[in-house]
Amino acid sequence: MGANSCCCGCIDEKLQEDRLREIIGKYINTKGALIPVLHEAQTINGYLPESVLKEIAAGLNIPLAEVYGVVTFYTQFSLKPKGKFKVQLCMGTACYVKGAEKILEKLKEKLGIMVGECSEDGSFSLDACRCIGACGLAPVMMINDDVYGRLVPEDIDGIIEKYRNMQDVVQDVE
Repeated sequence: MGANSCCCGCIDEKLQEDRLREIIGKYINTKGALIPVLHEAQTINGYLPESVLKEIAAGLNIPLAEVYGVVTFYTQFSLKPKGKFKVQLCMGTACYVKGAEKILEKLKEKLGIMVGECSEDGSFSLDACRCIGACGLAPVMMINDDVYGRLVPEDIDGIIEKYRNMQDVVQDVE
């Protein structure tokens, strides 16, 4: 835990504001700066709260509606907090045809959350995306950078438990 973080490890609010101003300052006179600023800003919290979007709009002198338009268009940006383990299930054509809907139902049941939500303890978030780019492994899901393919609903319990156990080990070490 750093000197500027709280008991849960998150960064103190003043430091977040300072980092955001620094990011905006770095790009202030750069054409096409919005997407790089949004990317860097999202690394501060893991998502883009409304206060951050307003600060970016004001700092770059861009209408807030334009900032929202970019954030809601690109799937890599999030307006909601994400879990430590980001579960993304592909719902593209190949995955859908091979049963992604059944996988999604099992994930919602196992995690106790809906698509776009984060578990109360902050461990898991669940998203459905259009394509992961691994159609030959359909249906496919990613948890952070780990790819799971040729899934059946019966695979989900074991996969999710693996991540719950990883979290338990980390908490025991702390």
